[in-house]
Amino acid sequence: METPRTLQEAIQYFTDFENCRQFMLAVRWPDGKVRCPKCDSENVTYLSKARVYKCYGNHPKPKFSLKVGTVFEDSPIPLEKWLPAVWLLVNCKNGVSSYEVARDLGITQKSAWFVLHRIRLAMKDGSIHKIGSGDGGEVEIDETFVGGKMTNMHKSRKDRIQRKAAEMPRWKSTDRYPGKTAVMGMLDREQRRVRAAVVPNIKRETLQAVILSQVEYGSKLYSDQAVPYDGLTQKYAHEVVNHVSEYVRGSVHTNGLENFWSLMKRGLKGTYVAVEPFHLDRYVDEQVFRYNNRATKDNPLTDANRFHLALSQIVGKRLTYAELTGKTVERPL
Repeated sequence: METPRTLQEAIQYFTDFENCRQFMLAVRWPDGKVRCPKCDSENVTYLSKARVYKCYGNHPKPKFSLKVGTVFEDSPIPLEKWLPAVWLLVNCKNGVSSYEVARDLGITQKSAWFVLHRIRLAMKDGSIHKIGSGDGGEVEIDETFVGGKMTNMHKSRKDRIQRKAAEMPRWKSTDRYPGKTAVMGMLDREQRRVRAAVVPNIKRETLQAVILSQVEYGSKLYSDQAVPYDGLTQKYAHEVVNHVSEYVRGSVHTNGLENFWSLMKRGLKGTYVAVEPFHLDRYVDEQVFRYNNRATKDNPLTDANRFHLALSQIVGKRLTYAELTGKTVERPL
C-alpha cells in the first residue's frame, strides 16, 4: 500500500476519507479481514453512506466505526484530522503545542489538547522486556528534576512551596528541588534505547525497585555518586563517576542519558512552556518514543516509519476526558 512520505503528502493524502479508511484497515487488520471489536466476528459489512461497519452477531450496538477500540474512540473529530495530527506529533523533534494543532486543523485548543494526549498514550512503550544483559550489557541510570524556576513563579505559589518544604525536617527530606517533579531514566547503550518515567521521590527503595524490575541482573550499571544507587553491586557490575571532579572515566559516564534529558527539557520549556506534574508522564513518553525511533546510521527511520509505528499502537487503548483531567482512573479497553 502506497502511503505518504512527507507532511505535505500526508495532508493531501488524508484529505480523502476513502484513503483514511483503507489506511486504517491496513493498520488494524493487516490480513484484510475486518472483525467486530466486540465479538471478533468476520460477518460484517460496510455501510458506505454512514461510513460505519455493521456486525451481524447477536449483541447490542452492532454498528462500529474504524475508531472503535482505539485511542480515537468516541471522538467527533474525523480521521481526516486525526491522522495529520499523529504525523505532526511523532515527527516534530521538540513536540507541537495544542494551540498550533488547533490552528492547523481548524479545531478548538481544548480539543487539540485532548487529541495530543490521546496520541501520547498510543506512543507509550509497553515493553515488558528488561534492558541490559546478563553478560555485562552497559546501562546508564540517572534522575532529573522537571519544573519551573522559583524566580519565575508567582509569589503565592513560591510561598506555598517554601512553606511545604519547611514543614519537613532537613535530614528527612529527599526532595532536593522543592516544587519540581522527579523523573528517572535508563539508557541501554547497545540498543540505544531509553526508558524514563516520573517517580514519586528519589528515595533508595523507589529508584532501586525500578532498576531491579527493568534491568537484567549482571548488567554493567553506570551512574553518578547519588546515595540512592548505593548497594547495587550485589546484582550488577556498578561503577560511578564523581561529577565534582570528572564527567567521563573511560566508558564510565552518563552522558548519553544527559543528552536525552537535554532534548526532553528543551521541548518542555520551548514548546509546552508549563506542564503540570499530573500530565508529565505522557510528555516523557512522547519524547522517549521520538528518541528511541530517531534516524541513525544503523537504523535510518523516516517520518513515515514513525507514523506507521505510532498508528500500530493505537488499538486496545482508551483515554476519556474524565480520566485525563483526573476524575477517574485511566484504564485499558
